[in-house]
Amino acid sequence: MSDRTGIFKGDDPFAIARSWLVEAEKSEPNDPNAIALSTVDSDGMPNARMVLLKDIEDDAFVFYTNYGSAKAQEIDSAGKAAFVIHWKSLRRQIRVRGVVTREEGPQADAYYESRSLKSRLGAWASRQSQPLGSRAELMAKVAKITAAHGPMPKRPSFWGGYRVTPSEIEFWADGAFRLHDRFRWTREGTDNAWETVRLNP
Repeated sequence: MSDRTGIFKGDDPFAIARSWLVEAEKSEPNDPNAIALSTVDSDGMPNARMVLLKDIEDDAFVFYTNYGSAKAQEIDSAGKAAFVIHWKSLRRQIRVRGVVTREEGPQADAYYESRSLKSRLGAWASRQSQPLGSRAELMAKVAKITAAHGPMPKRPSFWGGYRVTPSEIEFWADGAFRLHDRFRWTREGTDNAWETVRLNP
């Protein structure tokens, strides 16, 4: 596409996404990797929440969570999800839709081990999305977990990653007079080439 130049230039949408994130890391005050993740429950009712994107791979996007959480249960049931990442400082956003699979291997272990000790112990202690009587109850559980697992806790089996392999990615940048620039990348299966189209604002 002849006018897909500048910040939109390139034949690899994942490389473009990585370059935008690198720019955002220089200008966003907090969590430039925060994404609004959307799922649907068994009744088709949508849910959305913020999570942290931890990796942009050659063909997918990766984040981590508790497999007992509402988001995980909805992802496992539907096998699909969508997210948007928006940077106010850059006036840009990326929208992604695709299929989701678990990351439970060495990559998940390595990321878990890279977290702070308190975060690792917190992953053990939290029954994410379940009712909690009080914060004191949670902190008491953290203390119990700390005594049980010590300074080198292993990744719990109920905590790990999800990999979003997109069938659609849209890059958006703010334009004068609300005449924004939008380019949508779509493909049928990971073995097929991407098709790109400019969208109306």
